[in-house]
Amino acid sequence: MSKRYVVIMAGGRGERFWPQSRLRRPKHLLPIVGGKPMLVQTVERLDGLVPPENIFIITGREQQDAVASVCSMLPAENIVSEPVGRDTAAAVGLAMVIVKQRDPQASIAMLPADHIIRDRDAFHSVLDTAFQAAESKPVLVTIGISPTEPATGYGYIHRGEEFIEIGGRSVYKVKGFVEKPNIETAKRYLDSGDYLWNAGMFVWTVAAIDKALEENASELHRSLRDLESGLTEGKSLEAVMDEVYPGFDRISIDYAVMEKADNVVVVESEFDWDDVGSWPAVARHFKPDRRKNTVRGAALIEDGSGNIVVSDSKHLVTVCGVNDLIVVHTDDATLICPKDKAQDIKKLVKKIGDDPNWKSHV
Repeated sequence: MSKRYVVIMAGGRGERFWPQSRLRRPKHLLPIVGGKPMLVQTVERLDGLVPPENIFIITGREQQDAVASVCSMLPAENIVSEPVGRDTAAAVGLAMVIVKQRDPQASIAMLPADHIIRDRDAFHSVLDTAFQAAESKPVLVTIGISPTEPATGYGYIHRGEEFIEIGGRSVYKVKGFVEKPNIETAKRYLDSGDYLWNAGMFVWTVAAIDKALEENASELHRSLRDLESGLTEGKSLEAVMDEVYPGFDRISIDYAVMEKADNVVVVESEFDWDDVGSWPAVARHFKPDRRKNTVRGAALIEDGSGNIVVSDSKHLVTVCGVNDLIVVHTDDATLICPKDKAQDIKKLVKKIGDDPNWKSHV
């Protein structure tokens, strides 16, 4: 059987979780849900699926030390930092080159760093099916999440006819990918039963993703060849990346490959899943009070309902007579935001970063 590797993409900034999440300590380095950083939970979830030496983390240069600190269970050389962020297609290409250097016959799972999955056994079973599918045919495998509501915050995978059955579990052809829908379209997707949430989890062989990048993202593929050539010449990975990485296309793997390729298949999840993409999503994982308030840390609420109040220090945060607010306090910043405007926090963080007076708070 081909060697199996897992590459965790940990380059995000977690802007929707500002002010707790910062550039040097983003969402995946925080215990947003659970007692450990999200990235550590992701690594530990892989125990028994692949050995530690076959787990890589791709992160940003500014986060490398923090990632290495919390992921000491992995070999230091398996934590790879991008000199600049170039989105997920570049990360996938980098992962392909790194694993190819070890074993050109290997298969690779690409996973996000910051999702909540509690059912490890079911997760392992689905990943094993995805690996087997990728190893049996030259296909690009994605994992689709069975929708539980007409969510408008996720992209969707349109599931087609059965492609292959592995161990009693069906693997389906993918008819296409669709962007985040409006509520009416999301309801139609849910009712049809033919659409799955796109969780950004992929499995493929080195050969399959190499060919897919060559056919669908030729410019990026040429840049990856430059990266490989530098490594063949004996240069260090960091040195070669500093030379060529800034010239990589900035594009997601969805746009660069998945939406173009005709050999994409999907395995439907059988595990619990949440990408906890915003503060309101966090509230789903904590027991609210009788008025549906969620409180974490030094915080008190009087005569209010539906609030999320988080204090990251000994500073007492109190709210009185208000409903449906997000209030987050840290040592150097405080956020107050209506829950229905949670997606706008990302815009706020950009504004903070553009202001020289507050740039250090990003």
